[in-house]
Amino acid sequence: MSDRTASDPTGAQPVLEIHGAALRRDGRELWAGLDLTVEPGELIAVLGPSGSGKTTLLRAILGLEDLSEGTVSVSGKPVRRSGNRSIGYLPQTRPLPRDTALRGRDLVALGVNGHRFGVPLSRRRDRERVDALVSAVGADSFADRPVGVLSGGEQQRLRVGQALADDPQLLLCDEPLTSLDLANQQGVVKLIDSHRRTGAAVLLVTHDINPVLGKVDRILYIANGRFTLGKPKDVLTSPVLTDLYGAPVFVLRAGDRLVVVGAPDAEASHHHHHDHEGHA
Repeated sequence: MSDRTASDPTGAQPVLEIHGAALRRDGRELWAGLDLTVEPGELIAVLGPSGSGKTTLLRAILGLEDLSEGTVSVSGKPVRRSGNRSIGYLPQTRPLPRDTALRGRDLVALGVNGHRFGVPLSRRRDRERVDALVSAVGADSFADRPVGVLSGGEQQRLRVGQALADDPQLLLCDEPLTSLDLANQQGVVKLIDSHRRTGAAVLLVTHDINPVLGKVDRILYIANGRFTLGKPKDVLTSPVLTDLYGAPVFVLRAGDRLVVVGAPDAEASHHHHHDHEGHA
């Protein structure tokens, strides 16, 4: 497990502060009373079944959706709809079509100059930043190829580069490992963890905790209109998840993987009964 704790001994300002947050949609309360403080260098995994409000939580931090109650601030400033350059966002995505008219480095460049109005200028500083990001995510060998012909793992590396363009203090990741094989999952996790080690905070939504389990400081597990927050060893237990779901749930260890058995979910396709811990 990561050796970081929930408190930062340096006394640095929290990167993310959420107080009294509640989320209601279509007359249903997804969760309420959420207080979350995320310190520099901390990685929080967000788990829970489909429809539990995980992605909406990320969008509320981005200022794209309103919470039903509560406040959200990043680096001491309230979030706003106009965006925050100190937040990097790696959204849930599908592979780009083969005929996408972009090179790999152009995808990264959107994070560097895509926020500007009009046609982005060819600035040497921008090109140098793109080159540095391409190298940082290990994409030098394929950055000049059409992005549509790249593998899912290669595309995801480029998206990580795009999300890190402004060297964000907070990185939000929504299912960043979906559809990637084990090697590419490990590569993307390494990139995210490397940025966290610079002092940034990471909030990562995932349906499978196993690829990131050794990097996670705390887990926010949302289910059945409730949530629990704590260290992995305290949250990922049969009694805690049974209480959270209000139904028998068993956490088993199979080799170096955790398996959750019996957790209800809105989508049977997630196969909770055999090889996933946590749920999308």
